[in-house]
Amino acid sequence: MATADLPAGDVLVRVHYSNVNYKDGLAIMRTGHRQIVGHFPFVPGVDFSGIVETSDSRRFAPGDKVILTGWGVGESQWGGFAEMARVRSEWLVPLPDGMSLRQSMALGSAGLAAMMCVEVLERFGIDRSREVLVTGAAGGVGSVAVMLLHKLGFTVVGSTRRPGEGAYLRMLGADRIVDAATLAQPPAEPLMEERWGAAIDNVGGTTLANLLASIIYGGAIASIGLVGGRDLNTTVIPFIRRNIALLGIDTVYTPAERRTDAWRRLAKLLPDGLSEEVIDEIPLEQVPARAAAVMRGELRGRTIVSLAD
Repeated sequence: MATADLPAGDVLVRVHYSNVNYKDGLAIMRTGHRQIVGHFPFVPGVDFSGIVETSDSRRFAPGDKVILTGWGVGESQWGGFAEMARVRSEWLVPLPDGMSLRQSMALGSAGLAAMMCVEVLERFGIDRSREVLVTGAAGGVGSVAVMLLHKLGFTVVGSTRRPGEGAYLRMLGADRIVDAATLAQPPAEPLMEERWGAAIDNVGGTTLANLLASIIYGGAIASIGLVGGRDLNTTVIPFIRRNIALLGIDTVYTPAERRTDAWRRLAKLLPDGLSEEVIDEIPLEQVPARAAAVMRGELRGRTIVSLAD
């Protein structure tokens, strides 16, 4: 395709990096509980970072380094798996000081989501002496969430269904590991033993119902994922007997100001970016295979896609 074939927008960006997320798996494999691409031709890729080539916006000028996550890009709007992208300027945020384009895509939507989950638990007033459980801890959001919680002094428990990931999660900062299978059964009672001060849940479904029954009095859950199912069978009892909260997190339509602040905090908390042990860099032609691996639940950490010359 030529540049002229790109959709309308007021900023043209030369893409340097993208990454592979669960939504990219849904888009490319066209499988799962919903089809997120309904028209063709289409360019997937829900995240990208790059340098502005041309701009009709007052917010950005040629040469500016920018990040894009969310806003339906890679779902209903053409995305970042291409050398060039033309988008609306309000979808872009400036690359924060101290962060490289590569580092930003090692984090991507997953890093932004993890940061927002941590911040909502902080605002809720979660006691740092209590254990915080991260489900799907070896995945993209989970890996960054474990790192951020550890950096901020929380006691972190990582939940994974892959026993071999224990050493990896401890390297990120997890204090202990639990088998995800212990959380995958429906709770026997509306209220079970109080175990977790808070949780960041990437799974949803029965796992989330289980967490709601076992959060400590006054605790909270930041809900960000539904790979385990979108249905939630629970009761109001945990909310009114234990004074807990279920806090939903959306990164797709988060306002630009909050999004920019979260990126700046990520740059501050993780000044060296993610460890190379967390990152796997691939060329564009390997994206379909990685999308299939995403749908099989086999990816660990973050996969970034290099599009720079």
